[in-house]
Order: sequence, then structure tokens, then C-alpha cells
Amino acid sequence: MGVSVCLEGLTQYDSPKYIRTQSVTWGCLKGFLYLTVAVSVCCIVVIFRLHQEVDEVNSSVHTNVKGVTFTNDRIWDTAEYTIPMQATNSFFVMTNIIKTENQLKRNCPEYPFVKAVCSSDNQCKNGSVDIHSKGIQTGRCVVYNATFKTCEVNAWCPVQYMGEPPEPAILRSSEDFTVLIKNNIKFPKFNYSIPNIPKNFNTSCTYNKTIFPFCPIFRLGNIVQEAKQKFSEMAVKGGIIAIRINWDCNLDSWFYDCRPKYGFQRLDDKNIMPGFHFRYAKYYKLPQGEEQRTLYKVYGIRFDVIVFGTVASAIEVVLSVVSYSNSGKSALCKIYNRKKYETVLNPSQVMYVSYVDEPHVTLIKKPLKTSLQHAQGSIVESHPVKFCDAGSCCTTESNEHCDNEESEPMRSTESNENDDNEQYELGQPLRQGASSPDSPKWCCCGKCLPTQKYHEQLCCRRKKGQCITTSHWFQQLVLSSRTLKKALLYKDPFLDLTDGNINNQMRHLAYMQYVHWRFGSFDLEDRAVIPSCCRWKIRDTYPKVVNNYTGFKME
Repeated sequence: MGVSVCLEGLTQYDSPKYIRTQSVTWGCLKGFLYLTVAVSVCCIVVIFRLHQEVDEVNSSVHTNVKGVTFTNDRIWDTAEYTIPMQATNSFFVMTNIIKTENQLKRNCPEYPFVKAVCSSDNQCKNGSVDIHSKGIQTGRCVVYNATFKTCEVNAWCPVQYMGEPPEPAILRSSEDFTVLIKNNIKFPKFNYSIPNIPKNFNTSCTYNKTIFPFCPIFRLGNIVQEAKQKFSEMAVKGGIIAIRINWDCNLDSWFYDCRPKYGFQRLDDKNIMPGFHFRYAKYYKLPQGEEQRTLYKVYGIRFDVIVFGTVASAIEVVLSVVSYSNSGKSALCKIYNRKKYETVLNPSQVMYVSYVDEPHVTLIKKPLKTSLQHAQGSIVESHPVKFCDAGSCCTTESNEHCDNEESEPMRSTESNENDDNEQYELGQPLRQGASSPDSPKWCCCGKCLPTQKYHEQLCCRRKKGQCITTSHWFQQLVLSSRTLKKALLYKDPFLDLTDGNINNQMRHLAYMQYVHWRFGSFDLEDRAVIPSCCRWKIRDTYPKVVNNYTGFKME
């Protein structure tokens, strides 16, 4: 027993059931909250590009510096002040120089740095080499100038000056030189390539952050200024400037953007050993065959072109979301949702109708734009079958008639209190009454009366046929005064049936009997619409003293 109960528990699934209610206020509030969350999520996804595939950039850089200046009785052109660099994507522009001309291989005094200063030969060791020395010591202490004596070295003589560079810088006018930067990039994942040179490139433009932000021609002075430095100060000892090209591309057609963004920054520390310099020499042969050279100590600015960026495109994620949303439309999901959620509509916004030739109750939502007869509705699936057992609708005496309807005809009543033609036998069909030639177009039984109100334009049938008011069950269950009086006495045993207001009570009870019969429950009583033919049949049988009927209340 315990095992079977355990197995049964393992194979069962419990889930709470939710009731949906129709409310404009709460519905709008829920919609607003859903919309707020959805918009917030979408904004986060779009801003941070969480919906996109990403790829890194592949890049190539080519630079071309132009400019000419005249300094110290000499013309400096591109071939002299631009020196090829070993670093990738870099170029160097000379701004200052220390030149030592006519150097020959000789013995000469060392430049007077701390370890080279001497007072006697004993302080100089033959063959000794210091990391700061320009040559190899010979072991002699010789006069360098009127102030210092230094160790003699075998080196390129005279040795190079090791003091501070000239100030102001010799080539300080190089700030007016320009450089053209050609940058071609490719994103291999998307097979997308693009250059930094615009299609409508104006060769006379110069980069300006505001006016020409995409011009690839840069003035060197402007580059240094954008890096928050002064060119005249930086030109003395040189430095390193980064030219950053950021390709942050979005290939989505509705947000397409793939243009370079330039930025500038000084990389070397101007407070701790600032500057950038190196040495090179030019060699010559004298007529006697001896080698001579000119040594240059060059200061300048090295420009490093740094290219980085990513590209993104929304394809995979969007398709996944669409496919996921479509997957929820399977038949199993529809059945589950129908069982999981039950919709409870606002009574003031709906009406229920029942047709004699259809086995279900139909729900119609307001407002109506046509007659209720032709309005499109939905089947009330959660409602029980509308037809109640006929026997349960009869009173005790009526049940006796129901039991004997095959063997004994129904006796007629003795008085005129019964207006429902009870002289007919319940087992025999009534004759179909003649249809009225003036019945409205929406009427299918021929017994309805014209009305201008859409919500009262309802027939007992969906298709042409016999009116339900001609059936014995309508006569017995709805119109029978005997049945209605017994029902009234069942509620109030001391009710005075001779009261002049008894017709009103019987008419209202007849309405309720019809609703219970045709809609299967009193739950729908307030919003159930009784067809025009049935309503007027009941009113004719149990009329008001004054012919002013309220009818179905829309609100």
C-alpha cells in the first residue's frame, strides 16, 4: 500500500491554477509594468550590445610625413628629420640634435664624468672600460680643459659632448609638419573591410576634433596639443606620443556606425627621465684612406599609432528569441495554458447568448458594432453543459406528468389562470406558428419583434427554423403558471397568489426559468440575454399593467 502511494505521488504533478480577471485599471497597470521592464531590458541589451556577436580588428598602418624647414643655415627636409623606426606602426620626427663632426680613431681625453676625472696616471688603468666611457683607457691622465684632467682613451675623437641638448630646440618649427595616416582594417568573422580615408576625401583638410573629425591628415603641433602638451617644451628632449584609432563598429543596419575615432596621449613620463633620443653616425673616407665620421645625438618625438576596436552584429540572438517565442505555440502549450489560466471577465463588459440549434453558450464582448445576433463571440469552454436534465426542472406534479406522458394525455386546466396552452399533451409536438412577414432581418424564427437596440436584436436560433417558444418544454418549463406558482410558493409558502402584483413576480421567475434551462446555471443570470421572441412571449403571457419594460441592462 505504501509503495503504491509513493509511486502514485512520484507520477503526479501539482501546479496552482491562476484566475485572470478583466479590469481596465489593473490591466493598464500590469501593461505599464511589463512595458517598463521590457523597455529597460531592451535598453540594457542595446546599450551594452548584449544581443550582438563581437569580433576583434585586424589592422595595417602606413604613414607619410611632409614638411620643410630652414634652420642654422641649413634646409631640413623629410629625408633628414624622419628616421625609420624598428617599431611597428611608429614614425619618428627629429626636433633637436647634438652633432659631433670630424671624428677620427685617436687617443684623446675622456669627457669629464665622475669616474673619468683624474689627477695622476695612477687613477687611470690601461685597458679599463666604463659603461659611460666613449673608449678604452690607455693608462694616462691628460688635460681635458683648463678645469679638468681626465683619463686618456682610445676612441673616436674628439668624444661627443654629453651635456644638455640645445634650448630652444633646433627643429622646433617641425610642429607645422603634417602626417597622413593610412589605416586599413578588417573584421574577419564578418568579412568586412574599411579604410580610414573617407570616399569624398579632401586632400587639403587637416584634422580638427570639431570641424574635420575624420580627416586622416594631422598637424604635429595639433597632435601634441590634443595630448595636453606644449610642443616647444617637448621638442627639446623629445618624447613618445600615442595616436589611438578606435574602431568601435556596429554593423546592424538600423544602427550602422563604423568610423574611426582619434585620440592622443603622451606615453613617457615628463617628470621621471622624460624624452626620447638615440645616436647614429655618417661615415666618410679621407683621401689618405682613413675613415672619418660625424656622430649625431638625435632628440625627437616618436609617434606610435595604436589601432584597436571591435565590431558587433545582431543575428544569432534575435533569431534565437524569435524561434523560442514560436516554440511556445505548440498544441501542448495551448492546452496547458487553457487549463492553467482561467479568465474571469468583468460582468459589465460581456453578454452571454444561447441558441437552440447550438449545444454551447457563447460569450459576446461589448461594445457591439452590429446586432447581437450577428456579433462574433467565443465558446464558454470552462462552463458546464447548458442543458439541464428535463426531469429536474419539473415539479413533483410535473414529474408525474413526465413519467406518464407516453400513456396518458395531459388534462387541460379548469380555469383561465393558465395561459400556456396546457391542453396539449407533452408527448405530442405543438404546431409551428406562422412566421410574421414583418419580422426583422436578423430574426431566424419569425417570432421576434423589431427593435433599434443592438443588444436586443437576438433570436433563439442561429439558422432558420422553428421558434423555441412553440416547443412543449418552453410551455411547460417557462410559461406554465402551475410550475411558476409552485416555485414561488416554494420560496415563500405564505405568498398571496391573488395579489395584483403576481404577474410581475411570475414574469421575472419565467425569465429565470429560461436562463436556468438554456444556460445551465443561474451564475450567468445577470449577463444572459433572453432572445426577443422568448422575451415578448413571456411579456405577453404575464404583462405589466403599464407597457414599459426595462429590458436588458447594458451597464
